[in-house]
Amino acid sequence: MAYAVLKVISCIFLLIIVWPLESAYNFSGINLPLEHLPFFFKNFPEAAEACRKNALCPFKMHLDKDVCWGYEDHCPIGGMASYSKPSCPGDPKGWVQTKQAQIATFFSQGDFGYIKDKLHGMQMMCEPTFREDSSLECSKHLHFCRARNIMINFTDLAHRPEMFRYKMDVLKEGQIGGYCRLHKERLLNEADQLSPLQSWGPEFKNFVNLPKRPIENGDCTIIIDRPTYIMKIDAAVNMYHHFCDFLNLYASLHMNASSGFGDGSSFWSQDTLMLIWETHPYQSAFQEAFSAFTYHPVLNLRNFEGQVACFRNVIFPLLPRMIFGLYYNTPLIWGCHKSGLFHAFSKHMLHRLGIVRTPARRREGKIRVTLMSRDTPYRRILNEEELIAGLEENPDYSVRRVVYNRFMSFSRQMEITHNSDIFIGIHGAGLTHLLFLPDWGVVFELYNCEDESCYLDLARLRGIKYLTWENKSLLYQQDQGHHPEGGAHAKFTNYAFDVAEFLRIVDIGAQYVLSQRSFKNYKSEHDEL
Repeated sequence: MAYAVLKVISCIFLLIIVWPLESAYNFSGINLPLEHLPFFFKNFPEAAEACRKNALCPFKMHLDKDVCWGYEDHCPIGGMASYSKPSCPGDPKGWVQTKQAQIATFFSQGDFGYIKDKLHGMQMMCEPTFREDSSLECSKHLHFCRARNIMINFTDLAHRPEMFRYKMDVLKEGQIGGYCRLHKERLLNEADQLSPLQSWGPEFKNFVNLPKRPIENGDCTIIIDRPTYIMKIDAAVNMYHHFCDFLNLYASLHMNASSGFGDGSSFWSQDTLMLIWETHPYQSAFQEAFSAFTYHPVLNLRNFEGQVACFRNVIFPLLPRMIFGLYYNTPLIWGCHKSGLFHAFSKHMLHRLGIVRTPARRREGKIRVTLMSRDTPYRRILNEEELIAGLEENPDYSVRRVVYNRFMSFSRQMEITHNSDIFIGIHGAGLTHLLFLPDWGVVFELYNCEDESCYLDLARLRGIKYLTWENKSLLYQQDQGHHPEGGAHAKFTNYAFDVAEFLRIVDIGAQYVLSQRSFKNYKSEHDEL
């Protein structure tokens, strides 16, 4: 059944008709936020020229802008043209000696500078002679690779009935390869981080030079014409970990599109395939997020069981647990915030999922406060009703209590979050929603449960205000907490909070929101006449 579906996909792809350039370009397929369009057209001159020549192109006002994402060689850090404008008003705490070095460090750790560094490390691992040949190009440590016309032999999967994930023995020597000049020593030197979610080393150490072009020679039982992203994903049940997958996938779109080659349509297209490198069928409460990247169902290795698959265009994206990766292992310098990469990711996801900010009656200056309640055994707020009652007494607040679980669609969760000014919750993966707060937003991690940096750093990367509980004498811990593997642990108990102190901290957040120019502009635009 999977073979038949993929064969139909391939056939449909081959039936695309090529028209002259002026009428051929599908401008309706450019599904990007309006604020990202100038960057798209700047990086893809062919697309800009097609728009310029076509009277029906709706994007002419976005052409010929002096803009850059931040990873282009001609794009100064924080310059007027750059999407990325990191801010470092705080002390770096001894990491670097100058403010310029502090900004540069933050830029390379968690912004488009990270992509720039990866791009500068790209090397040809298997070099084509002719266009029809195979090719393999990878970054340092094989964190990101892209290939053309390569073969992957999945026939052994028919003899592995067990369900598996995080395996490094999916392929054997010679079960992945291409017709090209292989730099084997170079490839093996970069396969130095052999861990399931850290690199593509476990797979590409098996890459071989094939004697003939696999597609033209008829060595494939199935040929995939659509661009395909092969992903190793983290825990799909946990928003914090799973959105590390999506952030890295988005960064990989930029990696792949950085050349500016062609008209750009394929690099940002949702007419792509997503293949998860495991045999478990993909299931997640956050699966709607994949619609930001593909129109098609997410595939797993069982879809290719017993097949010798050839991919015309395949990308192996950045991984969720890379050493010094994004964002799970990011060693973020102190004193900085506001990553352009994370900001662009937020806007991209909101746009592709159709999440909009619903206008409200802002004349009275009401602040939208959302408190995320947990329906789990641990980290519940014992006096939640008291806290909510205290908020509701303030006439300047519009208060909402939510429970984000499987009974509420993920897109609806995102809509609520995006329409919040202050988002409150105790330590937990649901706070990853802070990525989708408006630019003036505040996240109040009610208590960090002794994990001080996790959501503080994520908030800094997103560029929003972060608050947390300060006075431990004003919170009540139900018991010492009991870790499943033994011992006391702050994450495995419940808490009550002093109401007056809670309201004091929320007020700090409210004053911040009211002071932000972006909020003032939004309020002005949506005030009722």
